[in-house]
Amino acid sequence: MPWTWVSDRSRRLRDAWHVYDAVVWDRWLAVVFTGLAFVPALSIMSVQFGNLPGRPADAFTIVLILAQTLPLAVRTRWPAACLAINGASFVVHETVGYPMQFGTVTVYLALYSVGAHQERFRRVIAAVLSAAYVVLCVTMHLLGSPVVLSEFLVFYLLFAACWVLGSFVRGQRSQEAERRRLAAVAATAAERARIARELHDVVTHHVTGIVVQADSAQFVVTSPDRVGTALTTIGDAGRRALAELRHLLDVLEATGESATPVTGTMRDLVEQTRSGGQPVELVEDGDQPALPIGVRLALYRAVQEGLTNAVKYAEGRPTTVRVDYRDDRVEAEVTNAAAVVSVGARSGLSGGRGLAGLRDRIGALGGELAAGEQPDGGFRLYASIPVGGAE
Repeated sequence: MPWTWVSDRSRRLRDAWHVYDAVVWDRWLAVVFTGLAFVPALSIMSVQFGNLPGRPADAFTIVLILAQTLPLAVRTRWPAACLAINGASFVVHETVGYPMQFGTVTVYLALYSVGAHQERFRRVIAAVLSAAYVVLCVTMHLLGSPVVLSEFLVFYLLFAACWVLGSFVRGQRSQEAERRRLAAVAATAAERARIARELHDVVTHHVTGIVVQADSAQFVVTSPDRVGTALTTIGDAGRRALAELRHLLDVLEATGESATPVTGTMRDLVEQTRSGGQPVELVEDGDQPALPIGVRLALYRAVQEGLTNAVKYAEGRPTTVRVDYRDDRVEAEVTNAAAVVSVGARSGLSGGRGLAGLRDRIGALGGELAAGEQPDGGFRLYASIPVGGAE
């Protein structure tokens, strides 16, 4: 429980921090440190480097204090400039021997900021800072500093640790940005795959019906009524295809109101196929519940795929669509009699784009899909989808 509370508090603080731009926080940081630098009680927490003989404070001390605290206002935007001004002021303050003051601790924050936010010339800056530190140590020794070499080394390691900590944070931030980029790429790829599946389902089903009707129309040219029926069926299929394609294009362009594809009822789907000349029988068992959108669409696409394959490979053969509504799942089965096609063409169905995409769609809902030839030469497509598999 305590860890949960700490995690929740940390998340709230992080969210509150991101409400404002970093520049705003940096400005407030500079104001706070400037105010604290003039609090005498905090002087014991200052950075005392070199231990040179003390010199009384004067007006120039105030200038040096401000030069160390005010640059924090640009520490994330111009970290190198912040460190240059801050570091130079710190060096002057220590070499002159002014009294201790809290503002000197900002040198740690300036070093951290360069490690965390500097993008270019990082190695060059690190080399220049190391060389400058050596010069500072030699200058302090010449000015009579009692500090021994080991203490100078400890200070160097402390300064370097601030830089390394900033670099570590910068690396973590970069990794998080890369993870977000990869997640966005994956989401985009998944959305493209989803739209590709929808396009396949729409185009294959409706265009197959149009092609079958157009091919059969040439054999009934002597019967005006049958020709009229075929042309009406072709027109209806074309209009349905255009409606679904228009909706998908709206979604792709982010102008649609909903990402839910336009589909009819199961009876409409069966009747549409039946009107194209395919003998189809629909058998529904159980009361249809209020299915989630994802389940309803997957069920619709499964039956649509089965009927499309029946029309394409077993035209004119009796086809049965059975839908069972159970408490925890819905099952759909599309079977048809032996088709007048080669075994190789029929077996190739299981590896087609339509069934592969349908298998992925149903699998994502926790369901299963089976499709293949029957011993009698017919074909069977079976889908089982959990009712709670999607919202």
